[in-house]
Amino acid sequence: MVTTTTTVGELLRDWRRSRRMSQLDLSIEVGVSTRHLSFVETGRSRPSPELILRLAEQLDVPLADRNTMLLAGGHAPAYPRHELGDPELAPVRAALRQILDGHSPYPAAVVDRHWQLVDANPALAVFTAGAAPELLGAPVNVLRLSLHPDGMAPRIHNLPEWRAHLLNRLRQQALTTNDPMLYELLDELRTYPGGAGPAAPINDAVSSVVVPLRYRHEGQVLSFFSTTTLFGTPLDVTVAGLAIEAFFPADPATAETLRALA
Repeated sequence: MVTTTTTVGELLRDWRRSRRMSQLDLSIEVGVSTRHLSFVETGRSRPSPELILRLAEQLDVPLADRNTMLLAGGHAPAYPRHELGDPELAPVRAALRQILDGHSPYPAAVVDRHWQLVDANPALAVFTAGAAPELLGAPVNVLRLSLHPDGMAPRIHNLPEWRAHLLNRLRQQALTTNDPMLYELLDELRTYPGGAGPAAPINDAVSSVVVPLRYRHEGQVLSFFSTTTLFGTPLDVTVAGLAIEAFFPADPATAETLRALA
């Protein structure tokens, strides 16, 4: 994890080490001398905002942390952070709503970078039915809702397999972003039961290519696979953290049930 630091040089050094890059590797990729990069990391040289952004882009630093670097270097942030309800993000809201509505009658949800629920279509109710009210109070964390024993977990037919998939995905996200909130969430979710025992047998065709979610609903086991959609070229911190999690039926029986529920 990136530690709490106060200088831009320390931040750059921590991100470089987290990406397993040497000063030589990074200097070659960015086109600066190793000596100059060393001076920046030790505080002997004050980097320009342009250099900070070039280094941050090469290190694939999230937009919010790029702003932190700029502030630590004595420069203004480069990326705005609007609330999703602000007028500036009206086209984003419209695009999200179009995708959610267009995905019906299949479940879809918008989550932020900490997996908190931002919006969803009505079909998501197939997953939330039966969950404890305290897990559905805002802000709803969809990973906590999924794996908590009072949430979706008792109805996930292949819980060990699905749990392993979610924890691995969260672990990779935490490693990539160095976000302490994601590490805290990962530690919490690891304490939930459901990881022991063999996965339930799966015979549908989709299981040979993706990890399916098999979910018990009113006496029937529904089978899904999921996709994640991100904004391709975000320049706003809020937009950069949004993702659309869409679930598709993995067999005709599931598709028929979802159409009937709609």
